[in-house]
Amino acid sequence: MAHLEQLKAILATVCDLRGAGSLLSWDQQTYMPSGSGFSRAEQLATLEKLAHAQFTSKEIGEHLEGAIGETKPLAYDSNAASLVRLVRREYDRAQKIPPSLVAEIARQTSLGMEVWIKARKTSNFGLFQSSLQRIIELQRELADCLGFQNKRYDALLDQYEPGMTTSTLNKLFSDLKSGLLPLVEGLSQNISAVDDKVLHQHYPAEKQLEFGLKMAKLIGYDLSRGRQDLSVHPFCTSFSINDVRITTRLDEKFLSSALFGTLHECGHALYEQGINIELERTLLGGGTSLGIHESQSRLWENLVGRSREFWKFAYPILKTFFQDSLEGCSLEAFYRSINRVQPSLIRVEADEVTYNLHIMFRYELEVDLLEGNLQIKDLPEAWNSKMQGYLGVIPSNDAVGVLQDVHWSHGLIGYFPTYALGNLVSVQFYQQAQKAVPRIVAEIEKGNFSNLLAWLREHVHQHGRKFMPEELVKKETGEFISAGPFIQYLKTKYSEIYF
Repeated sequence: MAHLEQLKAILATVCDLRGAGSLLSWDQQTYMPSGSGFSRAEQLATLEKLAHAQFTSKEIGEHLEGAIGETKPLAYDSNAASLVRLVRREYDRAQKIPPSLVAEIARQTSLGMEVWIKARKTSNFGLFQSSLQRIIELQRELADCLGFQNKRYDALLDQYEPGMTTSTLNKLFSDLKSGLLPLVEGLSQNISAVDDKVLHQHYPAEKQLEFGLKMAKLIGYDLSRGRQDLSVHPFCTSFSINDVRITTRLDEKFLSSALFGTLHECGHALYEQGINIELERTLLGGGTSLGIHESQSRLWENLVGRSREFWKFAYPILKTFFQDSLEGCSLEAFYRSINRVQPSLIRVEADEVTYNLHIMFRYELEVDLLEGNLQIKDLPEAWNSKMQGYLGVIPSNDAVGVLQDVHWSHGLIGYFPTYALGNLVSVQFYQQAQKAVPRIVAEIEKGNFSNLLAWLREHVHQHGRKFMPEELVKKETGEFISAGPFIQYLKTKYSEIYF
């Protein structure tokens, strides 16, 4: 195994460089002084270029070929065989990308994020237009370097959801849309059955942070290997299995924003902290895909965090934090309020039923941008038109419209569909966990999350990137990714709430 050991040694350096870059990105979104953007962009470009050069080196190639022979007798799911299989795939892709392009993407997305923050703050898309134009151009160039058979979008989608294609995605989204639209229409006829006024009382920021972190700790987030901070857009980032951080954002007049944002990011963090420590400083030491990652965050945010069972336990605790704001609000009224269905402007605050509609129209816009069927200057108008068509609402300004998400400033074209895929898979995983451990729901009602987390650790988290997404879902649930279980879950839950 001499070649394998040499390969792992070099990969450890690559992982360290990438981890350092992630740390700089985290700092940029949390504590970095506002005037440091240009310098940070250059630092990130340097680290990305170094990591890419190290990973695509001739030395890696030679040891990879040797390691393929060394691991051939090993079991398919062994750590060594899985690592070599993944490195082969990633190495072949990375070889197609010039180091100069890697550096330029890192530079322009770092600068672009700073411009996006200012544009969003002033609700002025014009400020961001030229930055986004350059980012889209670079993403087209990246897709062309990677290569594709049918759609340019496939090359970028594959970065975040390996093995997924637009043709498969279109079929899933068609099934999802056909189930969602009648449900939304039916619920909209009885929309007044639930109100969420209680969520729009005054909720002091510090108490929101304290309660959110208390819940995160209770469900299993290890603060000796993590922390929570504030950012413009909530996110989770991992520098290693032993350093996984989350952020949230606060609105003192809307409880749900930070509350469910924290649970969502905590779901991501639990995944990263649960990866087998033997995979540390290897390419296997991360989530297998963004869709699988999102299945974990949406599972904890929605299937657990918006369940009646969770609030039977958590609501009495919440009332000790916000006695005045929750005065006279029963547990049932609170449960219904956090599950109110109302087409809205903001994706991260959307209800479970309408959330995927946000994703689908963003996906359509991305495909049009990448193919050149939509010009950057026309994006705000196209955004508003899509939002009206899908959700029946029109943004009053760019900040709550086309500028609301950070992803495009980061160059994350191909990322949005993974949110919808995560919703679908979250139900498949959760149902399988309940089949294996039927007492999970009863335990949640008592504030015990250990068996649910243990099942996820064994069947999802520990594997890291050893399996392709569809492979993992099939292995652990016996099914491929499907819209059916998710649609049925929504129908059952929301029919009970609204009718």
